[in-house]
Amino acid sequence: MAPVKLAAMPQIDIDPVTLDIIENALKNMRYEMDAVLYRTAMSPVIREQHDQFPMVTDPHGRMIVGQFGSYIAGLMERWDQSIEPGDVIMLSDPYLCGGAISHVNDLLVLLPIFYGADDTAELVGWASMFGHMQDVGGPLPGSLPTGATTIFGEGLRLPPVKIFERGKLNRAVLDIMLNNVRQPEMNRADLMAIAASCRTAEKRVVELCDRFGKDAYLAACQALLDRTYRAMQQLIVQNLPETPQDFEDYIDDDGLGNGPYKMKLTIWREGDQAYFDWSGTDPQALGPINFYLNDSMFRMFIGVYLIMVFDPQILFNDGFYNLLHVNLPKGSLIQPEFPAALGCRTHALTRLFDVLGGALAKKAPEFTTAAGYGTSPYLLYSGYDDNGEFFYLMEITYGGIPGRPIGDGMDGHSWWPLFTNIPTEYLESYYPIRIDAYSSIMDSGGAGMHRGGNGIEKVYTFLEPGEISIHDDRWLTPPWGILGGATGMRSTKLLRRADGTITVLPSKCDRIEVFPGDQLVYRTAGGGGWKDPLVRPAEAVQRDVRYGLVSREKAASDYGVVLTDTLDIDRAATDAARAEFAAARGGIKDFDYGPALSELLETAEAQTGLPAPKAPQPLKWAVAKATRRAAASATTNGATKQRSLVTRDEAIEAASQA
Repeated sequence: MAPVKLAAMPQIDIDPVTLDIIENALKNMRYEMDAVLYRTAMSPVIREQHDQFPMVTDPHGRMIVGQFGSYIAGLMERWDQSIEPGDVIMLSDPYLCGGAISHVNDLLVLLPIFYGADDTAELVGWASMFGHMQDVGGPLPGSLPTGATTIFGEGLRLPPVKIFERGKLNRAVLDIMLNNVRQPEMNRADLMAIAASCRTAEKRVVELCDRFGKDAYLAACQALLDRTYRAMQQLIVQNLPETPQDFEDYIDDDGLGNGPYKMKLTIWREGDQAYFDWSGTDPQALGPINFYLNDSMFRMFIGVYLIMVFDPQILFNDGFYNLLHVNLPKGSLIQPEFPAALGCRTHALTRLFDVLGGALAKKAPEFTTAAGYGTSPYLLYSGYDDNGEFFYLMEITYGGIPGRPIGDGMDGHSWWPLFTNIPTEYLESYYPIRIDAYSSIMDSGGAGMHRGGNGIEKVYTFLEPGEISIHDDRWLTPPWGILGGATGMRSTKLLRRADGTITVLPSKCDRIEVFPGDQLVYRTAGGGGWKDPLVRPAEAVQRDVRYGLVSREKAASDYGVVLTDTLDIDRAATDAARAEFAAARGGIKDFDYGPALSELLETAEAQTGLPAPKAPQPLKWAVAKATRRAAASATTNGATKQRSLVTRDEAIEAASQA
């Protein structure tokens, strides 16, 4: 980064009352950023579904409040221009920001926050936000082709560039961007809304510095980072194993008929230092399911998971990063070699949490969840209406959240807590589409003491000719249950033509022509169950049946709860059934994955209507790149790095033998 005057972090104590006021002001600031964006963006994916992520940092780029962890420091290492008041930087190339954003649809905006007069202005932090642009060019509307084999086939890639310089709009850059997209007015509105949200944070930080003094504000930032560091130290010692534990799960296919793709994680701790090693994860895919995982982002994922599971009162920030050590193998599914395609990376992004939860369950199964629907399902629909006007709809749908220690998994809910549905009234008002059904799928959640959430069934009727694309997963491997909980139901997509013929669609497909009267039945996966379903209160099962979440048949077969025709509990029959089931099954499995992977592949077409994916083959060019990089790195770093890797390998070997 070109020289800029950074405000020094003062070595002063901050009293608890002032710290509490500043902490809550920062939290409110982060939500005010959201509010400004939602009220000024145009695209439904941001305005209605909230596919965006804000952040406020200290002068060194460490996130104080936000969601996805800080990427500022890594970005600024490559930035060779000035940073001045009024500047706004944007970019959309994942490979040029170390995976801070993970596909070209995410437009990342950064705004430096200065405090003081012109000559004495110091950088006191950054405001940043990225949001999903509905379209960024490329061969397909929406820029999310499931058939892409490189990032060049996915849309416009913007390097880091100032869209505002000292407050003045860079029209040339804006015009280049808007000239390459299908709905320029929408992209412009969303970009300006993101910039406005960052300016909101800038204003609030300056107000805090005015109110409490710059030094007090920065001291509070450091105190919040330190507090999270101490809290995370305790969580690591209490909940991570000293003996390495590994876990693996699969992405079903890459959209090109290859799969499944293994994601494997090994975790352990040494004192209060935690280690996360993705060695054993499959090589990168030909199709666009690769996830260019940012090191800092993964650390934040770990922190979010540990905090939400074990101590939700802890503030999310970057304070604990030094406690976490991450190995992301180059050339793998989660660190692909450029120019790997990235558009469908949400399958790996979401499956990451299943794998992390499974690995943590080896140490503390009572505090971890089962597996969820494991992706971010999309429907894309585009075409031209009677007036010759182009339309494009992108909707994110949801599925079953896994059963949890605190209760049942939620039905048809997003993995990301702040995401919301697009209202049916909005869809039918602005797009040539009719929503004929939107409901929970009975019995799709895995049985458990705490039931896995049900997936959803959404039935779309298309009113204009057009094309649809689908992004989903978990059609082959079911979401697993834990501690005796059962698997959740797999996902399915059915295209019912106006003439009554029905076709099973792949979970990832493009350019499917639809015509007026055609219907898409979009069914997402359910969540796995948590703990033994035979100890679920019979009254809770009875309630689920009355609400239409569980059938009478499943209540009897999976929970041992016998209901009369009037849905009253037959106590004697229930007690007898549960005793019989408990005796017949023997011990309870820690994990229920359903049938073995080999069996799932063998029976795929018979059970799902889709052919089994073919075993993925390594990409020769990616392997060659990774090999050259590893050789150069070993030569540069010498024995120190080699010794470190040997130590980690020895630990993993010990775990496998154990």
